[in-house]
Amino acid sequence: MIKTIKSYFFWTHPRGSFHYDVMVTFILLFIFITPQIWNYGEKTAMGSQKVPQVMVEGDGGRGLIFTVHASDVHQKDGEESLKPALHRAIHPLVGDAVLITNYEPVKNVQGNITDYRVWAHR
Repeated sequence: MIKTIKSYFFWTHPRGSFHYDVMVTFILLFIFITPQIWNYGEKTAMGSQKVPQVMVEGDGGRGLIFTVHASDVHQKDGEESLKPALHRAIHPLVGDAVLITNYEPVKNVQGNITDYRVWAHR
């Protein structure tokens, strides 16, 4: 019994043999069953933060136009400009490789800001 366990540990069986197939089966069972049973502590990126809904349009080869919902724009305390908050809102989509050139609020009939249009290029 100890000799068999030792041969499994050192992987001494030839390919295609019964013991080789048993070892591969145990490995596959470990790979596919343990994530269901065992908490590995991993978190998905989508579950850890809310990703804003952003609409992207082309600007005729000059860049991109983003439409960001106003509720997805969160200014931090002490920020005088809206630009950093808009950049954080589009960051999950484009990363750091974008420069905001202009932005303007989009208002509804009552005069409330509903969205922001953001012009940017890489």
